[in-house]
Amino acid sequence: MATRSDIQMQKLIAKAEVLLDALPYIRRYSGKTMVIKYGGHAMAAEDLKESFAQDIVLLKFVGINPVIVHGGGPQIGQLLAQLGIESQFVRGMRVTDAQTMDVVEMVLGKINKEIVSLINRHGGRAVGLSGKDGELILARKLSVEAEEGGKIGKVDIGLVGEVRAINPMVIEALDRSDFIPVIAPVGVGERGETYNINADLVAGEMSEALRAEKLMLLTDVDGIHDADGNVISTLDIERATQLIRDGVISAGMIPKVECCIEALRGGARKTHIIDGRVRHSVLLEIFTREGVGTEVVRETTRGSVAKKRVDARRA
Repeated sequence: MATRSDIQMQKLIAKAEVLLDALPYIRRYSGKTMVIKYGGHAMAAEDLKESFAQDIVLLKFVGINPVIVHGGGPQIGQLLAQLGIESQFVRGMRVTDAQTMDVVEMVLGKINKEIVSLINRHGGRAVGLSGKDGELILARKLSVEAEEGGKIGKVDIGLVGEVRAINPMVIEALDRSDFIPVIAPVGVGERGETYNINADLVAGEMSEALRAEKLMLLTDVDGIHDADGNVISTLDIERATQLIRDGVISAGMIPKVECCIEALRGGARKTHIIDGRVRHSVLLEIFTREGVGTEVVRETTRGSVAKKRVDARRA
């Protein structure tokens, strides 16, 4: 019969084995940059916020350079409603006039400080940034085509922008000094104007500019689904494009998948759409073979979905 001390020792050994399982991944990714888009339920539930901060601090301490880009759409919508300002959307993008832009900057600034404080409380050294700081995110007005009055044409959605260029020197300097950048998705135009930019797009462009090892998008779903409703473990660009064309990937998942595709073509090695509702989802995606969600890569080897995941993660 096992004594209490024997049982406790077995638990300690099991913990040691978990660390050993992570060792190949730590060795592989040490010194590499990973861009993580933080949003959705993971940014609202207290237990998920705590686990996310712990994940980021651990990454930094094992030699990985995490770069955080956060959203804030629901919080912006809530404050606009409280102020009696109606939110309008065109193709999923918030129409942003000067008054709305003030609210966007205020809310994103508040969220940014909260994330920085949480990471620092868990032992990290986070620094909050707007894309306007050091001209980190250079932007231009986004041109949108949509149906208006029964005709398809260009629609002015105000101060909504797209990334023109990223200044990686700002992030690289922080990484060298062991700081963790936390970035609000606001860009600056050529004449100093401020633009509201989709956080997924900023994260994708950031991963390209930094030639990140991984781009990870935290979402409120368990991954990309196939036509039968099953989660696809690993997906390559060719199949992802076909699934969009067939309407299997639809609605809000389309811009996320397109963001991953562009990041891969621009230099990111791997991209991931993961379930942010799972505690420690970032660590599970990086340090386990199975991962949490869907891995999007340039190409996959032939074989079963499970084998594709294993092969891709070993590569």
